[in-house]
Amino acid sequence: MDFICEIFQALVALAALGLIMLVIAHATAGMVNLTCHEKEKYFLTTTGEKKLFPSLHDPHSRELSVVIPAYNEEHRMPVMLDEAMEYLENRQKQNPSFTYEVIVVDDGSKDKTTEVALRYTKKYGADKVRVLTLVKNRGKGGAVRMGTLSSRGRVILMADADGATKFSDFEKVEAGLNDLSPKPDNMAISCGSRAHLEKESVAQRSVFRTFLMYGFHFLVWFLCVRGIRDTQCGFKLFTREAALKTFSSLHVERWAFDVELLYIAQCFKIPIAEVAVNWTEIEGSKLVPFWSWLQMGRDVVFIRLRYITGAWKLQSPQKTD
Repeated sequence: MDFICEIFQALVALAALGLIMLVIAHATAGMVNLTCHEKEKYFLTTTGEKKLFPSLHDPHSRELSVVIPAYNEEHRMPVMLDEAMEYLENRQKQNPSFTYEVIVVDDGSKDKTTEVALRYTKKYGADKVRVLTLVKNRGKGGAVRMGTLSSRGRVILMADADGATKFSDFEKVEAGLNDLSPKPDNMAISCGSRAHLEKESVAQRSVFRTFLMYGFHFLVWFLCVRGIRDTQCGFKLFTREAALKTFSSLHVERWAFDVELLYIAQCFKIPIAEVAVNWTEIEGSKLVPFWSWLQMGRDVVFIRLRYITGAWKLQSPQKTD
């Protein structure tokens, strides 16, 4: 009898804990913030003239937009940009109808990230390289969203500033996107994936870090996203229509934003491909293993709870202010 009472007490405690988390998640939920500062509405040309960024709501005028979120990346970003620009320029030479733009989003950096990115504007022109400098740090998800909402591409690639993924692997995610069929309302997403490298990465990690990684993966699978083994690879390709649909509803602005983005996509039944890409760990990561995993795990739980309680709702595409 005592054993049954202990089980009952444990279940009551768990139910109370769950209710408390539900209340906290609902009470602390923030709304979609698409407001941008006046300074964030403009980019600089090679002559220093300010011009207004376009909107994702406008028809596309380029084949590809590359959105690069960057926070204190003055040292790592040039290697990535050199590789990306070489690939994009060569592809354009081979196929003049291929047009592109690169949007570097400086996420409130304290170093010379903006100045470094503007060198590429001067070299290639503002039609090909634009710099969006955020007045304050929003987080990676917020930076990607702001860049995406200012892009002109028919398809939009999210790529990390550290160059961990070889930029030429764009062709792999592009093929994955093209192979998806049907594409309802021309919406589709192709995700670069490091899942094929998991055994190698586990061998290099401590038991504790491996436990955190698998714990996070379980939470993602159990609560939010099914069928995608690697939600966190920063190399994702969207059709313009899919980007507008998903980023208009995005709430999470920090590390777990990929999870919410793919959760939104699956709620809207947007087809998603997962494609293996080359990936190398680059020194200087902003992600702190223990605390970042805990923060992401908390965010994943809150994503699900906030949609369940109706604190967050899937939004219709809306323009930024």
